[in-house]
Amino acid sequence: MLIYSLLHLTGYDLPIEELKNFRQLHSKTPGHPEVGYTAGVETTTGPLGQGIANAVGMAIAEKTLAAQFNRPGHDIVDHYTYAFMGDGCMMEGISHEVCSLAGTLKLGKLVAFYDDNGISIDGHVEGWFTDDTAKRFEAYGWHVVRGVDGHDADAIKRAVEEARAVTDKPSLLMCKTIIGFGSPNKAGTHDSHGAPLGDAEIALTREALGWKHAPFDIPSDIYAQWDAKEAGQAKEAAWNEKFAAYAKAFPQEAAEFTRRMKGEMPSDFDAKANEFIAKLQANPAKIASRKASQNAIEAFGPLLPEFLGGSADLAPSNLTLWSGSKPINEDAAGNYIHYGVREFGMTAIANGIALHGGFLPYTSTFLMFVEYARNAVRMAALMKQRPGDGLHPRLDRSGRRRPDSPAGRAGGFPARDPEHVHLASV
Repeated sequence: MLIYSLLHLTGYDLPIEELKNFRQLHSKTPGHPEVGYTAGVETTTGPLGQGIANAVGMAIAEKTLAAQFNRPGHDIVDHYTYAFMGDGCMMEGISHEVCSLAGTLKLGKLVAFYDDNGISIDGHVEGWFTDDTAKRFEAYGWHVVRGVDGHDADAIKRAVEEARAVTDKPSLLMCKTIIGFGSPNKAGTHDSHGAPLGDAEIALTREALGWKHAPFDIPSDIYAQWDAKEAGQAKEAAWNEKFAAYAKAFPQEAAEFTRRMKGEMPSDFDAKANEFIAKLQANPAKIASRKASQNAIEAFGPLLPEFLGGSADLAPSNLTLWSGSKPINEDAAGNYIHYGVREFGMTAIANGIALHGGFLPYTSTFLMFVEYARNAVRMAALMKQRPGDGLHPRLDRSGRRRPDSPAGRAGGFPARDPEHVHLASV
């Protein structure tokens, strides 16, 4: 409900009636926000942990796009990526995969707020989650701001300012909060986790907080204070002016930036791609699917500067590297990501890159290993995004099928869920 309340107050097209219909069928306020369905929602986070993974992808996209297009005195790509995390996100394994990589890549414009309330659905987390989260993230290479009062706006503001001052590390803001804050009988307990407080407890909470207005009655002065439309329009106008100056100084780069952000293909792509395909059809070769994939990447890579992809530590087997590959850990303006052994994280990060725009991400792993990544593949289908996932049978280095135990062999990856109707498998 927090995101919907903020979207409503700041001026997005989300009427108060939609807040009243929270979690109701066909409302614009489903329990898990959905991109493309509710104004202002930037991703469908899905199961816990994928939101921070998407955020890492967005931060990678920002950093890489800035390196590719910004010029001295013309910083047209210059935004921060903010994400909220809870105890459940921290427990999910994907958070380790993506936060480790974020630290390695020094994503200085990624800021994560950790809502540390010590409660999950089953109760107090001490029985199943006792990590030293601050030390964990410092080990990843993050800047950690400890001891932030999550109910103190000034403390949060100071923490954000500290985070933004650190430019070579992502930042984690450790915000200590009380779940169900203000509820006399349910604050700090799992009874306020995803369940209604009930009319009697709501009345007591309103009294404890000194809130005397009727339900969904928001005073005009609060609307006025929160309304961000005018400020947003001013910032957009300032950016448009900045981009106009950029376009005057660098017309070709500006045209290319506009094309990529619109998600359009290069004007000559179809003709050149068809020429490549026609040559293959005229002289068909019996080659491994992974080699065919590399040939396609080699042919299309020079045509698509928006290509940004990689493999989960299987580049020699998946053949995701091509002659124009430049790893982003070596060249900030590069086009290749060494994801390491992080199948789930890789795929969810690619979703974030796709959502950001400006890139056409691709990933690759063995077909069997996609079971680790399957939920992120599902989320890509639900969001109708277009990351390319290359899935290959397990082979040896010569291209032959590698003898293996059943644990390493592909057992098939059928479109067995309704959500996969939006997934094209090759």
